[in-house]
Amino acid sequence: MVLFKIFRPMNRTLKLHFSLLVIALSMMFVAGVSHGDNHGKPNILFIFADDQCYETIAALGHTDIDTPNLDRLVNRGTLFTHTYNMGGWNGALCIASRTMINTGRFMWRALELEPKLNQEIREERMWSQLMRNAGYETFFTGKWHVKADTGAIFDHVSHVRPGMPGPVYYPEAYNRPVEGETDPWDATDPKFAGFWAGGTHWSEVVASNAENFFDVATRSDKPFFMYLAFNAPHDPRQAPQEYLDRYPLDRIEIPETYADAYPYSDGANIAKVRDEVLAPSPRSEYAVKVHRREYYAIITHMDAQIGRILDKLEQSGEAENTYIFFTADHGLAVGHHGFIGKQNMYEHSMRPPLIIVGPDIPKGKKVDARVYLQDVMPSSLEVADIAIPEYVEFQSLLPLIEGKKDKQYDYIYGAYEKGSQRALISQDFKLILYPKINKYRLYNLDTDPMEMDDLADDLKYQGRLERMFAEFNWVKNRMDDPLEM
Repeated sequence: MVLFKIFRPMNRTLKLHFSLLVIALSMMFVAGVSHGDNHGKPNILFIFADDQCYETIAALGHTDIDTPNLDRLVNRGTLFTHTYNMGGWNGALCIASRTMINTGRFMWRALELEPKLNQEIREERMWSQLMRNAGYETFFTGKWHVKADTGAIFDHVSHVRPGMPGPVYYPEAYNRPVEGETDPWDATDPKFAGFWAGGTHWSEVVASNAENFFDVATRSDKPFFMYLAFNAPHDPRQAPQEYLDRYPLDRIEIPETYADAYPYSDGANIAKVRDEVLAPSPRSEYAVKVHRREYYAIITHMDAQIGRILDKLEQSGEAENTYIFFTADHGLAVGHHGFIGKQNMYEHSMRPPLIIVGPDIPKGKKVDARVYLQDVMPSSLEVADIAIPEYVEFQSLLPLIEGKKDKQYDYIYGAYEKGSQRALISQDFKLILYPKINKYRLYNLDTDPMEMDDLADDLKYQGRLERMFAEFNWVKNRMDDPLEM
């Protein structure tokens, strides 16, 4: 009406043409411009894997594995090559990892907060609540494993999964395989439940739930925050036969760091951890190959589901206005250093992949600065123009991406249980401590990235060792670490 007042007098023909133009422009706006452009904030798509080592993306060149869709993200965005998880207060490291990412707190303060999460929810301080309070439509599906009610902190919730999909009580899943004997386990057999419980592989369910929510999100006038949490590639590492067939044993390479046992497993308090008894002890190259085959197969199957999600995002018209964050809650050994699980302080178990894709994110860039995976949380707040609360201890990754700084943290800290293991990385050196047996190891990650040459007993490095002990004590106090030394 205002436009018509401005342009009067107007003859009938001109009025008709002008009206048709207004209608056409309106239709173009409705059909051709996504709600993301209308609401002014970018969408946030967070894709979270479980137990995925940084080595297991083909584009990075570490491993012979098929991950075309994760490669797609690497090529479209920025990769953080040295991403860490701090560890965990028990064998289920994912609990600590996920509590940290959803509360923004460092490890021991996250543990202290764990029984108080209901209060955090009431004060609306969880990650998804910060997004929702800023106008986001929030959605969750998949593995949660945080002591907080998803229904209280997300607008939409579908298929909340437990920490692992079983089969904890199936003896066939443990101490296998033994070369020359029939393997009692079959990763494709639905009788073992696990990822097959319910009739559809859980990774496929996550992708279907995401596709369904895209249909909801595109009808909303709000930006979306999607938290998609796969249980894969956590054990039981089950995948359809076609994915296992991609990895005949002669394709699987034994890790350079392979060992049939780790000398300090008892002192590290992990010899009898569930992850470590999945394969026979002492290890064999055959058993490691079989476990790695199943690991690669479930990752490639998950990758196909991520492809479905990315395709649906493209079809929704929202891709150009969406930031994608992909990471996992920690890494996994599967044969490195004699380990099968993640309850150790070596790079393969502390480090997951981390990729960010989105508007103004450089394509094909690699950032080598050491970061924590939980830095994703404040990074998402920054791209959404949401003030990062003071209680959030992790840091946004954007200054690193933009080249405004070249280091995120002075030290990288790691811990397992209150007194079993500790780690500190300082200036490319890593100190690993086993306090219960007064044993420590020292590695130069610059010259020995696979951590195969322990320098702790080398007299040339005694000064370095002493400095690292002093630095560890300073960081330990800063972290409110309960370790008594």
